[in-house]
Amino acid sequence: MRPIKSAALVAAALLTLGGAAVFTAPAAQAAEPFPSIGWQQRNCDFDGNGFDDVLIGAPGATVGGASGAGHVTVQYSSSSGLSTTKKSVLHQNTPGVPGGAEAGDGFGRAVATGDLDNDGYDDAIVGAPGEDLAGLSDAGGAVVLWGSPTGLHGDDSTWLENPDGLRAGANFGRAIEAARYFAPDPANPDADPRDSVAVLENDALLFFTHPPQAVDQRLKQADREFQALDATPLETGVALRSLSHGNYNEDPWADLAISGVTTGDRPGAGTTQVLHGAPSIEAMEDGGAFAGGPGIVSSDFNHDGQDDLAIGDTGTGSAVGGSVSVHLGRGDLSGLDRTASQTWTQDSPGVPGTAEPGDRWGAEMSSGDTNGDGLPDLAVGAPGEDIGSVADAGAVWALRGAPGGLTATGARSFDQDHPDIPGRAEASDRWGGQVRLIDANKDGLFGLLAAAPGENTDDGFVWVVPTSSSGLAARGTWSYDGARLGAPVSNAQYGAAIDE
Repeated sequence: MRPIKSAALVAAALLTLGGAAVFTAPAAQAAEPFPSIGWQQRNCDFDGNGFDDVLIGAPGATVGGASGAGHVTVQYSSSSGLSTTKKSVLHQNTPGVPGGAEAGDGFGRAVATGDLDNDGYDDAIVGAPGEDLAGLSDAGGAVVLWGSPTGLHGDDSTWLENPDGLRAGANFGRAIEAARYFAPDPANPDADPRDSVAVLENDALLFFTHPPQAVDQRLKQADREFQALDATPLETGVALRSLSHGNYNEDPWADLAISGVTTGDRPGAGTTQVLHGAPSIEAMEDGGAFAGGPGIVSSDFNHDGQDDLAIGDTGTGSAVGGSVSVHLGRGDLSGLDRTASQTWTQDSPGVPGTAEPGDRWGAEMSSGDTNGDGLPDLAVGAPGEDIGSVADAGAVWALRGAPGGLTATGARSFDQDHPDIPGRAEASDRWGGQVRLIDANKDGLFGLLAAAPGENTDDGFVWVVPTSSSGLAARGTWSYDGARLGAPVSNAQYGAAIDE
């Protein structure tokens, strides 16, 4: 392993599993509503031109002869939409990126974006949960790639790791999410509204932020440790898997949903915990525990100006084939309603298809307005869906938004057996293993990116499904892989991660 010089970071909190809750939830009414941040406000404009760019991970890619070292691709958007010509390919052999490409690093297994230094250019955070550090296998790390007028580069990129507790098998960087969870300077919380980074290990959550008045592009881990929130029965622990942020309680701070599956005596059940943001890391509060996971996405599903949380339950004890439950914000500082307002499965009236064991319907989700009516729709991936007799070929559904929440009216499903979708359904393609709704040309219509990381024996491909005033439509769908962007292809698992 090549040594890595770790930049000093400003991190805010460490959440480890196994202790009792240390937060109390507020009940006061918010003085002024704070708007949804879950789907209207994306943070993935790396070159500052006003258009959302796309960051895709290929953690299985061979780089410099190292199998599974991994890479990411960046595609820059404009008024013409998503580009495959204005792009970058970045990995740990890119000049300026810390470390070096090594077998099994998994660089690109998780990706996230946010403006971490408040310079107007969004930055990318890339997880490498298989990174070996200090002789410890799979301790894990992550790299911050800084945005600029010319996009992302390796120059001056920043290394992140757990500075207080490198552990073998921790897989630091397995999931990442960036938002304004707290103020970098609690003494002046309205100044310098930069994003902070939440990073998962298998059993811990850490926050990192840019120090106030910093003169360089370094981050620091936050000062305080938290005991774990008791999100599961006492006889179990949790293997953390995914993150999503939104504004669930109408204050000026982003809230964070943390999802995983139970371990111990009752293994494999999905569970989700919410943390409410606050002016300081010490003031972050328990937003409640919710059944289901590990798929999660935030959006304003009932169009009341406040974010809600959709939880895809594909774990032990879930509905046959998987389900999606929507928890609405209550409209005050108390956050999300513990009772789901809607629960969807493939057997729900109006939803195409039939629920079957192993579908994993809800394993992956994304929200955006696909038909321009101002209401967020929901894309639901089912990478385990069988198409005819073809096992785990995968498929994607679109549920439409309505004034009171999601509706099955106009619901559609897509898979590679559709005559207008390139390719064909093959075993273990896992089409829909990642989905993202994106308005690349800023016309108010969100099209679909659907990834099949298992395509061509784990090479991976991404499909672009267009949209119109009537919603997503298969006609005109096109696809690409890493080769089209100048990236390594063989066993790359291209599309295993796409920033939401």
